[in-house]
Amino acid sequence: MRKRIAVAIGAMAVVLGISCSEQGSERATPTAPPQSAAFAKGGNPNKIKSISVSPSSATREVGQTVQLTATANPPSSATTFAWASSNNGVAAVSGSGLVTAVGAGTATISASAGGKTGRSTITVTAAEPPPPPPPGSPVLVGAGDIAECGSTGDDTTAALLDGIAGTVFTLGDNAYQSGTATEFANCYNHSWGRHKARTRPSPGNHEYLSGAAGYFSYFGSAAGDPTKGYYSYTLGTWLIIVLNSNSSCTTISCATGSAQEQWLRSVLASSTARCTLAYWHHPRFNSGAQHGNNSAVTPFWNALYEHDADVVLNGHEHVYERFAPQTPTGVADATRGIRQFTVGTGGADHYSFGTIKANSERRSGTATGVLKLTLREGAYDWEFVSAAGSSFTDSGSGVCH
Repeated sequence: MRKRIAVAIGAMAVVLGISCSEQGSERATPTAPPQSAAFAKGGNPNKIKSISVSPSSATREVGQTVQLTATANPPSSATTFAWASSNNGVAAVSGSGLVTAVGAGTATISASAGGKTGRSTITVTAAEPPPPPPPGSPVLVGAGDIAECGSTGDDTTAALLDGIAGTVFTLGDNAYQSGTATEFANCYNHSWGRHKARTRPSPGNHEYLSGAAGYFSYFGSAAGDPTKGYYSYTLGTWLIIVLNSNSSCTTISCATGSAQEQWLRSVLASSTARCTLAYWHHPRFNSGAQHGNNSAVTPFWNALYEHDADVVLNGHEHVYERFAPQTPTGVADATRGIRQFTVGTGGADHYSFGTIKANSERRSGTATGVLKLTLREGAYDWEFVSAAGSSFTDSGSGVCH
């Protein structure tokens, strides 16, 4: 009887497709998927399929830089890359993908890993000298607080510059939010960048959020020594001084006795020009509600006032404001006082006014535009040029000390 039962159970197992060896197991091992078989043969689930380099092309002047970024597909398949240049005499590349423009021409920059390579084409142009000033009295035109990606304000003011010949000034915060090389390339270059060859810039606090490397790389020698950011030039019979108030003078000092303040005094003392104009980012006097007065730049004003300077231009507060000539302590002085213009109207969003400071003569918290200064011999004319649709105007003349 037992023998017949055993035979019956065995027959049932055959019918169900269960081998004798499987009868003692809890469950059969599932068939491995094809990918598991690949693992067994040493395959790599993160094998690099391709590498892309961004930007895929760029143009820079000799001495400027551009940061390239390599990305593998799939992203986790590689995080480090071997960088190389097809022509180091045109463009050299560091191990992190930072390209330096060396000489005029075209070079291919490659990033390689795992047998795959991505490329970017770099075109290097020779730095162009500033164009000669227009005939007659030279013109200085510009503003501060300019280019925000996603905003069209800088396009509007750049269009105003298209119709005004002369030297362009910037009053800092040229490219938001941090003045990186990418922001200069993507936010500033398409608008104010077309006037780059005639621009004499100054930096703002937003440039120094990224150490100002993008600012100095973009403007090159026109921005002065990158370790200083202050310089001077002449325009017609005028001495023009560009100062660096950075992050309220916390990076490069503006204090009395500092290297910058002593340099300023030296330039003023050696100048034979009757008329002097200076510009930087942070205003000494300011009725704007966002920032107000900035006393850190008082040593600039002291030196300029003692040497009979005439005009100061600032940005930082996103408004337009013109002050009557005054002393470094804000006392009206029609004889030796300095006239200050705040022109934070280059395209960024506007600010409002708070308590109106003494000697404030004309202002707007809504106007977008540029300030045009005609620098005559012994005198100057100013005109605020508003964007289309704005009714705000301001104009006048002044005589040098």
